[in-house]
Amino acid sequence: MTIVREGYAFIAAGAGLTAFLGFFVSPYGAIFAGVLTLYFAYFFRNPKRNIPADEDAVLSPADGTVQDVSRVEHDDFVGSDATKVTVFMSVFDVHVNRSPIDGEIKCQKYVCGAFRPAYKDEVGFDNEHHLLGIENDRLRITVTQIAGILARRIVSWVTIDDKLQKGELYGLIRFGSCVEIVMPNSVEVLVKKGQKVTGGETIIGRIRE
Repeated sequence: MTIVREGYAFIAAGAGLTAFLGFFVSPYGAIFAGVLTLYFAYFFRNPKRNIPADEDAVLSPADGTVQDVSRVEHDDFVGSDATKVTVFMSVFDVHVNRSPIDGEIKCQKYVCGAFRPAYKDEVGFDNEHHLLGIENDRLRITVTQIAGILARRIVSWVTIDDKLQKGELYGLIRFGSCVEIVMPNSVEVLVKKGQKVTGGETIIGRIRE
């Protein structure tokens, strides 16, 4: 397991505060800062994942709990009716996000917005969010990172025309959030509301022949 680079500043600041409080204030005062430093290391972790070799599989883009599985009448990028799966990430889940499929980024959209709780149904419209449209020769999907009440920063490491491998990291959301994936009806959805999923490992859908 590694720690993504965005976590280094948080961990260094926490460690510095812990040392300062321990030496110049009180060892008891350093306890909270030390626990916070350990949490930062835990939050920004990037565990190794075993990416399924199944060419028909669509993988979960995030760790967390399936919050909703719903029908979409028409998605502009997908170009047809579709199914949307929403994965809620608590502050204790891994927060790096992974590409559900092999493909090329053909659409990218960042929208500023509010910071409402990520479990609310309407956050996809109101909250800050970052959408990627990924395409290969078999299908098009969208994945959207949505900020929450604690998630005040969406981080992306990719841009238009970048090619992604299935399970490859493409970004993260800091401190509690959710991710939506929209798939065409040619993909059979294999998860249900309330199910725990693991980014880059759980197969949430399979392309029908």
